[in-house]
Amino acid sequence: MNTSNGVDSQENQVPNPVPQKPHSYFVKGVSFLLLIIIAYSLGYQSGRKGFIFNPKSFQVINQNEAPASVDYNLLWEAIKTLNEKYIDKPLDQQKILYGAVKGAIDSVGDPYTAFFQPKDLQNFQTQLKGSFSGIGAEVGKKNDAIVIIAPLEETPAKRAGILAGDIIVQVDGQSTAGWSVDQAVEKIRGAKGTKVTLNIYRNGKDKPFDVTMVRDTILVKSVKWKFKEVEDNGRKKTVAIINLSEFGDDSRVLFNQAVNEALAKNSSGIVLDLRNNPGGYLQTAVDIASNWVKAGDLVVSEDHSDGTSEKYKGQGNPRLNGIKTIVLINGGSASAAEILSGALHDHKLAQLLGEKSFGKGSVQELIDLPGNTAVKVTIAKWVTPGGVNLNHNGLDPDIVVKLTEDDINAGKDPQMDAALKEVVK
Repeated sequence: MNTSNGVDSQENQVPNPVPQKPHSYFVKGVSFLLLIIIAYSLGYQSGRKGFIFNPKSFQVINQNEAPASVDYNLLWEAIKTLNEKYIDKPLDQQKILYGAVKGAIDSVGDPYTAFFQPKDLQNFQTQLKGSFSGIGAEVGKKNDAIVIIAPLEETPAKRAGILAGDIIVQVDGQSTAGWSVDQAVEKIRGAKGTKVTLNIYRNGKDKPFDVTMVRDTILVKSVKWKFKEVEDNGRKKTVAIINLSEFGDDSRVLFNQAVNEALAKNSSGIVLDLRNNPGGYLQTAVDIASNWVKAGDLVVSEDHSDGTSEKYKGQGNPRLNGIKTIVLINGGSASAAEILSGALHDHKLAQLLGEKSFGKGSVQELIDLPGNTAVKVTIAKWVTPGGVNLNHNGLDPDIVVKLTEDDINAGKDPQMDAALKEVVK
């Protein structure tokens, strides 16, 4: 999700059954929640990191409708045994219920599929609204480790020197082993003005080190642009440098302003900087891609588990088609940033320069459940026009240029330097 990451959702209100005894009440509650099949529909495309918010439609199944190889009585018997035999009583039935549901959801092994208890759901919805207090870094999960996808510009994380690819070993002394992405986000986020200490492992360092940051309100202008005169064989050419830090609420309007100015200045080249862009709204990525991709040409396919595929195509006027474009990517370029990069690359409208992208090309659906809870489920993957599965694979640059920590500390940017040379050739 970068990202981004806003929509208020109303939960389904289902009356609780009248309890006859604690076990009966609990088992009914668990059976209702655990035996839910999400009904796919044409959802409202929204949310940072490609979330889809669907109408509240679901179907409850009973044991007779479950797969023949699965006997859910095992769950009920385990809970019954726990309630009857455990030494310290009474047990917190709500806690056991949430634990059972979370265990079922976590069993699929997907870091982006998660169960939200009421408090977790409230935090998640705050994140989706786009204004929150934290350190300003998008996090993900790779190889069972919590990693930094991208530090956002002008945030505590960026100022503290946090880099894309950093592994978060601990948060305030607590090990992140076994944490989900959402657990990590909850621990890192906090009230403005408070401190948080991350223990970081960075490739190339001998051992992990601590970074302490003061949380702040995260509000980032998603598009910035400037113009540079670049010399090519004795001639000066105007190059538009457009930095897109996320695909947020303001991105479409600001990007249009940048394009208008680039055309007014007769720019001969575009450098589109998507480094450390964690993603955001899918439709915004399609709209921005349409500045290059012709109307009707494929931008991205959204392939679902039921075999169906939704095609997102260029729309409107491709005003930048024909203007040489270089797209800068790195390990912090994810989700919607990879959709845009992949579309321009596969249609031969741009070259990719930098380092391999993150590889987060999946779609999550947020479904409200009873009791102010919800489940976020990965329901689809994104595939570029050329057939690259963005989920896990990521994108390889056409021109590999590394940006080292020494470069950053020295104020150098060899990737941007190479892009400016390449775009005027």
